[in-house]
Amino acid sequence: MISIDLICGSDALRGLACRMDDGYVAVDLSAAGEKLELMPDALRRMEQVARMTGAAMVYADYYDVAADGSLSLHPLIDCQEGALRDDFDFGKLLLIDARALESALGDMVRSYRYAAFYALRLALSRQGAVVRLNEPVYKVESAKEGASQFDYVDPRNREVQIEMEQACTDHLKAVGAYIEPVVANEDFYGDYPVEASVVIPVKNRRNTIVDAIESALSQVTAFRFNVIVVDNRSTDGTTEAIREITARDSRLCHIMPEVSGLGIGGCWNLAVNSAYCGRFAVQLDSDDLYSSPDTLQCIVDKFYADRCAMVVGSYTLTDFDRNVIAPGLISHAEWTDDNGRNNALRINGFGAPRAFLTGIARKVLFPNTSYGEDYAMCLAVSRNHRVGRIFDSLYLCRRWSGNSDAALSLEAVNRNNFYKDRLRTWELLERIRLNRQRDEKK
Repeated sequence: MISIDLICGSDALRGLACRMDDGYVAVDLSAAGEKLELMPDALRRMEQVARMTGAAMVYADYYDVAADGSLSLHPLIDCQEGALRDDFDFGKLLLIDARALESALGDMVRSYRYAAFYALRLALSRQGAVVRLNEPVYKVESAKEGASQFDYVDPRNREVQIEMEQACTDHLKAVGAYIEPVVANEDFYGDYPVEASVVIPVKNRRNTIVDAIESALSQVTAFRFNVIVVDNRSTDGTTEAIREITARDSRLCHIMPEVSGLGIGGCWNLAVNSAYCGRFAVQLDSDDLYSSPDTLQCIVDKFYADRCAMVVGSYTLTDFDRNVIAPGLISHAEWTDDNGRNNALRINGFGAPRAFLTGIARKVLFPNTSYGEDYAMCLAVSRNHRVGRIFDSLYLCRRWSGNSDAALSLEAVNRNNFYKDRLRTWELLERIRLNRQRDEKK
């Protein structure tokens, strides 16, 4: 059993290399303060699965041990081709095929201070399957608190993120999914009723929708704009609040879906395909606010300056009363013009507010979900189109108990992560297909 850290350097992997033989290497990923205890025949069971599947690496579900000694199952999720997140949860115990490990170590093209394990597990996936054993084969006691969903954008982690990007980019090149920067300018053709539309999907947000709408309507611009609220059959008084504002401001367009069952993505499709939608469709969630009256003008100016198909801004985390909370500004500095569209497959978000050239959004379409729909659209647009980034705060993302992602259960987190990994898988396969198609034409 060899212990390594998830955030480790290449030197740590030499301990794996020097212990290799023709069998398997067991790797302990538990952190300081965590105690890992194997269930009877745990490694034999993992080895059985490895041999039956020909896996390069096997990981397994486990039990969390509470202070009173009680056990609760800690299920993981299956590792897909697109599971490129550097925070993918493999649990605390791995079994790695020694021959695959030797090949993977030889396949790593650079040394790392922090990203060696991430680069290794990507290299292992190129040697063979990465298989989840959905049986609890060990226990973990005194597990530490999980990582914050915003840790990856913490400026203190910037050196780590740069190495993670290098490892991911090398992997994408190895599997044929790397794409070059986009240089073509977008043509802003077509007639639209207004230059820009703020799109607000909403369902049962009586306490926040008025603030969101007023934030949108208070924008000061040199062009005509409107606000499209897609009211997804609310039942808590949200509809009545929207109608009150519509009666006194003709810039507010109130859309009620004719069908039930729409997710946020479905509501976005209604908005961008409606006769109300302007040349640019700009996001505002129903419980968030723009940071100033200049946000909309800034976004449209960026479209014209960069001739791009999508603009993504930066946001500040606040509480419900708009007081800044840690980590404050989320600027997504990991986006670069030359490699952002590749690095986007590694991270779990693009930033906010997001804005789209309406003609492009109409072609791509949002998936009809209420999680990951924006990420899917951003991935698809970035594949073939230029993206403009604004690193100043344009948006206040209010965190409160009513947020759709507040206090999620482990099952919900797993479900969300599995779906985003699936989106990344489809995107990865599409990029591989397009690269092969281009190569065949040369």
